[in-house]
Amino acid sequence: MNNIAVPDVSVIVGAYEAMPYLVRCLESVEKQTLGPGRIEIVAVDDGSTDGTGEYLEKFAAESAVPTRVVRQANSGGPSGPRNVGLSLARGRYVFFLDADDYFGEEALERMVAMADRAGTDVVLGKVEGVNRTAPRSMWGKTVERVDVFNSRAIFALSAQKLFRRDLLTRLDLRFDEELKTGEDALFTLEAFLRGSGVSIVADYTCYYLVGRDDGKHVTKSGGYVLRFDSARALMKLIADLVPPGAKRDKLMTRPFTVTLLQQFTPRLLKESDDVRRHKMELAAPLMAEYWTPGLAARLKVNERLRLECVARSRLDLLLDVLAFLRAGTAPEVVRKGRTGTTYLAYPHFGARGAGIPDVTYEITVNDWAGKRRVEPARTIRRPASLARRAARRLRRSMGALTSKG
Repeated sequence: MNNIAVPDVSVIVGAYEAMPYLVRCLESVEKQTLGPGRIEIVAVDDGSTDGTGEYLEKFAAESAVPTRVVRQANSGGPSGPRNVGLSLARGRYVFFLDADDYFGEEALERMVAMADRAGTDVVLGKVEGVNRTAPRSMWGKTVERVDVFNSRAIFALSAQKLFRRDLLTRLDLRFDEELKTGEDALFTLEAFLRGSGVSIVADYTCYYLVGRDDGKHVTKSGGYVLRFDSARALMKLIADLVPPGAKRDKLMTRPFTVTLLQQFTPRLLKESDDVRRHKMELAAPLMAEYWTPGLAARLKVNERLRLECVARSRLDLLLDVLAFLRAGTAPEVVRKGRTGTTYLAYPHFGARGAGIPDVTYEITVNDWAGKRRVEPARTIRRPASLARRAARRLRRSMGALTSKG
């Protein structure tokens, strides 16, 4: 394997109990239009007992794609195998391919061409879910160069991307083996922030994200404490790399909404008092350190209200809000003042004893009152028909004044 020319891409496959999904995964690498002479596979069997390691060795012996297999004791998570694979990779680029998933046939050819053309350090290829959901908001169009501040890339922090290996080497970037979930978000966001731009390939499905029938996908495992660990690590990384202000607030929406807020959904109503209190205790230092008015203004009202209850350690108010959300009741839309500031009247709106200020209920981004879409007051536009009627009334009034004159 070490005698071949430097490949364009090192495909790193960390595999644990991956059969039979591994078969299609590796076949998708062999079928790449980039060609076997421009690819290498570094596969790490993380202590499997289902034949994964044996299949990898058989594949390596027979495949036209140069393949190196490492077999090791189970490390307890995806970070260890990925780091081992990265240490052995020789390609200009690396791609972390999960053993459950598979490529579209033109994936690597398109992504390498994009990175070479644009000079970017990370390429996102369009992802499609198979038996599971996949992120969609960032696939509007193919773009040669974006960053996390002018795109939706912050909501696509999984490791399944093309990374320029020189960047990873220069930063000595590795997956955090202490984190048992969210380690890929930490790795990817640092590459986004410290690399030379991001490209998006949206006109071709590059990656198929597979939901296992046995439910053993790694992202579904782990207790709530691990989720708080993940949120804490990502918030700290953002704070370390981005100064306070609007840009930091924008990035912080990711760990607050995708990770932290998910611990305070109506499901909390079914959990024990001990779990509820523990979650509030785990969230308290994060809210104290990273929760800002600028961040709050980027959220929908029900999101902001729940987090504000957490920030104020008001579990009683939070449970009222969650019960309201579980009931599916549409909040009343309330407009106040000369400017028509618009609020959604969720529980405790205007209640002085609750201590939640009205600004918490203000609509600052496009929101919903049940099935009704509601916009912030400053962006509400009068319908064209109303504008035409107003113009006609004005013309009639002017005509009447002229006649009297």
